[in-house]
Amino acid sequence: MHIAVLVTNTDETDFAQKYPKDGEKFSILIKEVRPSWEISIFSVKDDVFPSDITTFDGVLITGSPASVYDDWQWIPRLLDQIRVAYCANVPMFGACFGHQAIAVALGGKVTPNPDGWAFGLLEMQMESRPPWYDGPVALLQYGAHIEQVTQLPDGAEVVFSTHGCPVAGLVIADRVYTTQNHPEMTPEFVTALLAEYVEKLGEVVATRAKNSLERIADRDVFVRSIARFFERNPV
Repeated sequence: MHIAVLVTNTDETDFAQKYPKDGEKFSILIKEVRPSWEISIFSVKDDVFPSDITTFDGVLITGSPASVYDDWQWIPRLLDQIRVAYCANVPMFGACFGHQAIAVALGGKVTPNPDGWAFGLLEMQMESRPPWYDGPVALLQYGAHIEQVTQLPDGAEVVFSTHGCPVAGLVIADRVYTTQNHPEMTPEFVTALLAEYVEKLGEVVATRAKNSLERIADRDVFVRSIARFFERNPV
C-alpha cells in the first residue's frame, strides 16, 4: 500500500530539531507492522501537498501545535484536500491536529479544552469498537492538546473518550479513523517534551503528567489498528 503522510507540525524550535520530524515518526510507526508499505511524506505546513491526493491508498495527517483556526494559508488548503480525499473514498487517519482538521473539514467543531492542557499518558475508554480494532477497552496513549473536537461531523461516531475529552477518537463508516492523541510518540520523546513544556503547563498539570509516565503507551496495539483500517479500504 502507498500512504501519504501530511505533516502539519509547525514546531521549528531547537528542541524540535533534536528529534525525528513527524513524517519520519509515523513512517517508523507504520513500518513496525507493515514494513513493505510505501510512505510518502508531504510537509503541508510548508505548503507542500500531493499533486493528486486521490491516487494514494490512504492519507495520514499528523499533529501540530497549530490550531485548525489559525490564520495560516496552508490550513484552508489542507481542509479542502481532506474533503477531496473523503469524496473520493480515500481512507484517512488523523492524530491530534489531524483528528481536529478532519472533523472541522467535514462539518465538525473544535473548541478549547475546558480544563486546559491534557498532557502525558492518558487513558482512552472505548465507546464503540470499530472492526479493525482488537485492543483493550482502556487504551493508553500519549497526549498533548489544549483543544478538542466538541461537535461531530455528520455520520461520525465516537470510538474513544478520555477524562475531560468526550471525543478522543472518532470514525466515519470505514472512511475515517482518528485519535486526539499521539500514537507516534515514544516514552523518551514524551518525557523530553514534558520537560520542554513544563512552564507552559503549570505545576499541577506537569506533576500529573510526570506521574502518568510511570507507565507506557499501548503503541503496538494501536498501530495494528491503523494498518487494518487502511487495509479495509482499498481505493
